Amino acid sequence: MFIAENWKDYEVLDTGNGEKLERWGSYLLRRPDPQVIWEIRKSSRGWRKPNGHYHRSQRGGGEWEFFELPEQWTISYTLGGDGSSRLPVETAGSYGYSVPENAALSALPAAERTLRFHLKPFSFKHTGLFPEQAANWDWCANLILTERARRVREGNAEPVKVLNLFAYTGGATLAAAKAGAAVTHVDASKGMVQWAKENAESSGLSAAPIRWLVDDCVKFAERELRRGNRYDAIIMDPPSYGRGPKGEIWKLEDDIGGFLKLSAQLLSEKPLFFLLNSYTTGLQPAVMHYLLHSTLCIDRRGRVCAEEVGLPIAANGLMLPCGCSARCSFRSMD
Repeated sequence: MFIAENWKDYEVLDTGNGEKLERWGSYLLRRPDPQVIWEIRKSSRGWRKPNGHYHRSQRGGGEWEFFELPEQWTISYTLGGDGSSRLPVETAGSYGYSVPENAALSALPAAERTLRFHLKPFSFKHTGLFPEQAANWDWCANLILTERARRVREGNAEPVKVLNLFAYTGGATLAAAKAGAAVTHVDASKGMVQWAKENAESSGLSAAPIRWLVDDCVKFAERELRRGNRYDAIIMDPPSYGRGPKGEIWKLEDDIGGFLKLSAQLLSEKPLFFLLNSYTTGLQPAVMHYLLHSTLCIDRRGRVCAEEVGLPIAANGLMLPCGCSARCSFRSMD
């Protein structure tokens, strides 16, 4: 399991009966989670007095109920944390987790690797951030920093070029940019791209080399291939179902295989990594591993690792599963 254990401004306090209790900075949110099929005592006082509670409707969807919650607030995340693991050894071992090697990140002052995110509750229980993805932000940023150092040693001034598809509010974009990459951020939602820009500004990345594009990701990738543009790293977090700006329909089970083949052609001659995220129930780690290996590793010397992504639960030290990720790295970073 890839575990996002370095948060200070966020934590899952407790879970049970289809819900999770979370701390987002100074505020407590109570939200539904389909993974939480277990019962607990709900001993935390936060269950009774959250600042926001999302009530799911039996007809689908739901609505927020607020208690002294601002319309918007901000939290921070420091890439790589403080370099130490807060998980008990036995807990980490039971989930097959080992503390990542983040040497390149750890060498930077905390202020230079801190991201800031604007949060606001909106439709279908979301806040504008998926905190479990911090495990992947650390991984991407550390690889980019290490690659940049290698290029400097070799006298190569070319930036690491990263393509972030279905990029949402920009968590991975900010992480890559903080590590010094030139990032192309693509999402079909104009509102999400604007939100990502605001996160970048708050993170001190206003002048960073980031291209912000509102576009259908498939059509954009097709055009990039025709233009001859290539990227050292590709990140994608495709939805189960979606529509592009002009009504283009995306269905993951039908489209992901072909889109991976298309995206693989956008990689540079000596790529760095490829990251695929999914919250779709049918796309389990073994399936994602197979997809990436068969698409990326036949013609390249790639190494794939696919796992569930998880967040520690403060009440009991167990893990809350939050989707899956498949990582493919293409060369040794020594």
